[in-house]
Amino acid sequence: GPDLLDTAREVLLNELLPHLPEAQRFHARMVANAMAIARRESVTDTGPVLAELRALLNEPKAEPAALLSRLSAEIRAGRHDPGTPDHAAVAAALAALVRLRCSVSAPKALGR
Repeated sequence: GPDLLDTAREVLLNELLPHLPEAQRFHARMVANAMAIARRESVTDTGPVLAELRALLNEPKAEPAALLSRLSAEIRAGRHDPGTPDHAAVAAALAALVRLRCSVSAPKALGR
């Protein structure tokens, strides 16, 4: 779980990294960053945002990839342009999803 990833990352950075040759330190930091991302992914709940998108698209059982693919097609077709009935709700749900994804992959971009 998340605690195991935190512990492993701490060991990598604090106990192993100082003993690695300089040429391998970059790779160790890259692994540590991947571990941090995996930890954040493990505690991030996209369920509520995906549930909102499923409701908006009337796709209660759609898998995330299929749901987002359909939403992309609808956006390209103009079905959620400003002035359409679902525009504000879809825009809010997408903004929430983007914030969640950024909190996993680039939390500093959100000031965290």
